Amino acid sequence: MPPEHAYAPGAVKALLLAGGFGTRLRPLTLTVPKCLVPVGGQPLLSWWLDALEAAEIGTALVNTHHLRDAVTAYIDAENARRSLHLIESYEPDLLGSAGTVHANRRFADDAEVVVVIYADNLSTIDLGNMLEFHKAHGDPFTMALFRTEFPSKCGIATLDSDARIREFVEKPACPTSDLANAGVYAINAAAWREIADMQAFDFGFDVLPAFVGRMRGYAFDGYHRDIGTPQALAKAQADAPTLTRSVS
Repeated sequence: MPPEHAYAPGAVKALLLAGGFGTRLRPLTLTVPKCLVPVGGQPLLSWWLDALEAAEIGTALVNTHHLRDAVTAYIDAENARRSLHLIESYEPDLLGSAGTVHANRRFADDAEVVVVIYADNLSTIDLGNMLEFHKAHGDPFTMALFRTEFPSKCGIATLDSDARIREFVEKPACPTSDLANAGVYAINAAAWREIADMQAFDFGFDVLPAFVGRMRGYAFDGYHRDIGTPQALAKAQADAPTLTRSVS
C-alpha cells in the first residue's frame, strides 16, 4: 500500500536548477556543465534523477544556460531511457532561482506540489519521506535542512517545536542554529504561483524570508555536500562509493 501521506501519481513535479556557470570549478567547468560533472562514475544530475524516480516523481523541468548543448543532449538521452520525463527551460540570460519560477508560472497548474532542487549538491536525501512530511504538516512550503559545521557560510534556519521555521538568515554573522538550507524545497502549487508573482531573482534573499512563519523545516541526517569548489568536489568523489541512496 502507498504511504499514508503519499500524493497521487502525477501530483508532484520537480524543478532542477542546473544552469549555473560553476565558476569556482574552472577550468573544469569551461568544458563540462557543473550539473554534469562526474561524481561516483556518473553525472551529478543523474544522482538527482535517481532520487526523483525513487520518489515516483514523473516530470521535471531543467533550466539550462551555460554549455546548454551538452545539457540538452543529456536530457534527450535520459528521456530515452527513463520513465521520468525531463523538460528543458532554456534561459538566454540567467534568471536566478526565483526568476526561473516566474518564467514557468504555469508549470504547477496541473500539480499539487513542486519540488525545487539546486542540482549542484550531492545528497542522499529521501524525497519521498520529505513529501510525506510536507503533506502531513499542511503549510505551503517545506525546506530541507542539514547540519553544518560552518553556519556562517550557509543560510540558517531556526525552528520551533513544531518544526516551523521562525527565522531564516543567509550567512549570519552570529548564527543561532546549525540547521542549513539544503537547497531542496517542497512547494504547494498556490505558493509556486505566489513566488512567480513576486517577480524576484533569488530564493535565499528574496523568497524565503517571505515564507518565514508558514514553512516547515525537514531536517535529515543523510549526506549532503555542495560540490562548488575543487576541494569539495574531491571530497565528494572520495565519499561517493560509500553512499547509500534511500529509496522511498
